[in-house]
Amino acid sequence: MDYTSAPPSVKYRGIFLNDEDWGLQPWAAKTYEPETGDIGPKTYKKIFELMLRLKANLIWPAMHPCTKAFYHYPENRCIADDYGIIVGSSHAEPMLCNNVDEWNKEIMGDFNYLTNKKMVYRYWEKRTIESRNYENIYTVGMRGIHDSGMEGVSSMHDKISLLQEVIDDQRELIKNNINNDVTKVPQVFIPYKEVLDIYDNGLNLPEDITIIWPDDNYGYIQRLNNSTERKRPGGSGIYYHLSYWGRPHDYLWLSTTHPMLIWEELFKAYMTGSNQVWVFNVGDIKPHEYNIQLSLDMAFNIKPFLAQQYIGIHLQNWMSEMFGEKISSALSAIYWEYFNLAFERRPEFMGWNQTEPTRPTTCSAYNHYFYNDEAQKRLDRYDAISYKAGILLNEIQKEKKDSYYELVYYPVRCAALMNRKFLHLEKAYLYAKQYRASAIDHATIAKQAYDSIITETKYYNEILAGGKWQYMMSMNPRNLPVFDCPMIPEWNVPDISFLGISAEGYEDEINDTLVYGNILPIFYTKYDKYFIDVFITGKRNLYWEASVSNPCIKLSKYSGVLQNDFLKKEERIWVNIDFDNIPAGFNKGKIIFKCENREIPVFIEIFTKSDLKIKGYYEMNGFVSLHAEHYSGITYTPHLYWQIIDNLGYTGKAVMLMSDNNYDQDNAFYQPMKPSLEYHFYSFSTGKTMVSVYCLPLHAMNNNHKLRLSVTIDDQSPQVIDYRTFNRSEVWKQNVLRNMAVIESEHDIHTPGKHILKIEALDPCIIIDRITIDFGGLRPCYSAVRETRIR
Repeated sequence: MDYTSAPPSVKYRGIFLNDEDWGLQPWAAKTYEPETGDIGPKTYKKIFELMLRLKANLIWPAMHPCTKAFYHYPENRCIADDYGIIVGSSHAEPMLCNNVDEWNKEIMGDFNYLTNKKMVYRYWEKRTIESRNYENIYTVGMRGIHDSGMEGVSSMHDKISLLQEVIDDQRELIKNNINNDVTKVPQVFIPYKEVLDIYDNGLNLPEDITIIWPDDNYGYIQRLNNSTERKRPGGSGIYYHLSYWGRPHDYLWLSTTHPMLIWEELFKAYMTGSNQVWVFNVGDIKPHEYNIQLSLDMAFNIKPFLAQQYIGIHLQNWMSEMFGEKISSALSAIYWEYFNLAFERRPEFMGWNQTEPTRPTTCSAYNHYFYNDEAQKRLDRYDAISYKAGILLNEIQKEKKDSYYELVYYPVRCAALMNRKFLHLEKAYLYAKQYRASAIDHATIAKQAYDSIITETKYYNEILAGGKWQYMMSMNPRNLPVFDCPMIPEWNVPDISFLGISAEGYEDEINDTLVYGNILPIFYTKYDKYFIDVFITGKRNLYWEASVSNPCIKLSKYSGVLQNDFLKKEERIWVNIDFDNIPAGFNKGKIIFKCENREIPVFIEIFTKSDLKIKGYYEMNGFVSLHAEHYSGITYTPHLYWQIIDNLGYTGKAVMLMSDNNYDQDNAFYQPMKPSLEYHFYSFSTGKTMVSVYCLPLHAMNNNHKLRLSVTIDDQSPQVIDYRTFNRSEVWKQNVLRNMAVIESEHDIHTPGKHILKIEALDPCIIIDRITIDFGGLRPCYSAVRETRIR
């Protein structure tokens, strides 16, 4: 049956094989193509077959020092031609030349167009002649040998002048050797890193050259077309990372870029006219299978993706195609949670950039003592999906087990293990300071997690599919410290035991009483619960029991035995309040823990003001926590509106500023009224308060815009904050590591009662996740704090 495809949404749809040192290259060299010992013609043939199945038509070949240049093997270009694959090259490889492998400094001199122009020109000319009978896209411009700035120039004036000369000469080569009408030969210019500044400062780029806008290496596109650039005949495209080697931290091991972030950024790129070339940095290809599929499906046919809900449908359809419709819904749920957790913090980033990340002299930003132990909540979420993935591994059809292990089980299981390694190691160090005998148990769990990652990776490489993927999966790309075995000191556990108490809200002060916090945070609603840990300090078993001063105080357990066995040296007791049965006038009580001849009181307070009967946001324990989706009021403007985006942000429902004017937000923002969100809240405190608005760390839409929010409480003067980041600053580094920008402003609250927080968007590219208003009670935390809301 004949079938005529509609034109693709994006003309050139490609992948960049990059950072291949720890997967694709050793697999090709030792397992798949040992006769070549490299990523050679046989491997490229298999990759080109994959690309056709994915409806891709453009390759940027592998280019690290471990791999020979694409043109080193003459068969490569012939195989690409046979499969209809267009060959291009990355931002650091002008004119299809792999500088890392092909530029020999000892023979050819410096890669410097100012001092060695003749040799560089001949180098490019040779490749132009060599490639002219094949279909290619030529990258114009110049950087250093690898991922570095252009040599020989320092001032911006000189950089512009030299780059202008380079591009003019490269086009002369194309004209002389390929087509007298140079505008007929596809060319791209990639303003990556320092090159963007050169472009913005006045480079005269020929109109027929396609601009490829890069992201910031972490999934946030740095810049898109303004209204003038949209009219360029050469159009524009994007270069987007699904994998990255570089500062502030690599993410080369697992596929962890959130599909909803990919959708948001690609959707925005397409709607602003960047539809000529989309290239995705896919690392070793594995284990990025789903994100590659999603990205290239969007490139081929954007129409169904114009509705954000289609992302969920797309994922479930993919799971159904892979493993059958029966379990596709369950697998989709596992994947979403896996990506949600990675969006908060990728597994590779759990070391928190310490010089010795496996020996935490300082802990991660996850709080172990507040917010119901947010570190443990993260561990519980990972354990839940790891358990579900394991159950399904045993249930899946035999012929699909290998694929399931690669695509689902290994990434989910190993991400969970990486978090266990770090967060349990933190607990070990923290609990050792409290003299808990259980510290050694948590250290053991951390070491077991590390050992399990080794076991799973060994299975992936040596046993899975009969060794088909031997050398493909590395559990420690670049041998960074974050992947190392945890360093566990020898803790001496005494024979004698005492009972210790650690209550939620403990501030990490050191004492010898074995009572670490004896006042719980205030209870405001029936949904509030707080924990108290009881533990032993030595090897002797102890019996404990607890009593309450009033029956409305409920405990998850009232007695128990702490034993010198693995994971039995401590117990977590949960406390909540039966608000329906609080006696009149009762607002303070206590819990008495007894062990042998010792009694330890833990005090509680219940907030019973009648004002809490009104639904809404309240100050609780000295702060207000709001999720962006639960606004009290909203203002739209012509062509601009707010939309809740499911499965995006820490809260899972971020609020995004959208445009119905074909995303021409340059014009939409030039009007007096601005789109805004309002949040009503009640305070019991007065004085200085810090408002923190948590937004995705997007970049300004284009060079006509900033990234500004206006924050106002009541009728006070608006505070305007521009949260753009520049030049890979420390703020930008923290933003991309946590996938969140924090916009802070200080305000005065003069009276208790009802207040209105108003947030106006003064520029496009605003996505708000949540807000906190701190009256002095907010404690350090990393994840989203539960809303302080009466429902």
